[in-house]
Amino acid sequence: MTIQINRPEVEALINQRLQTGAFKDAEDVVLQALQALPAAKGATPSHDAPPEKDIVELFAALRGLNLDFGRNSSPGRPVDL
Repeated sequence: MTIQINRPEVEALINQRLQTGAFKDAEDVVLQALQALPAAKGATPSHDAPPEKDIVELFAALRGLNLDFGRNSSPGRPVDL
């Protein structure tokens, strides 16, 4: 299967995710985004589920969050046992 991205904002979002180092390639970015979405558009959502979004809306929502998935290097505080 070949997927063509025609919208520059979608390409930019994918490139932003790749620059974080959290994804190995564009296919991985798309896979993770799709796995975060509900399985079927026509499925009956639970009453607590957020409204469904398409992949472009999902990436747009993540755009301004400035997420950091790095580990906290602090060893924490000492605990006396």
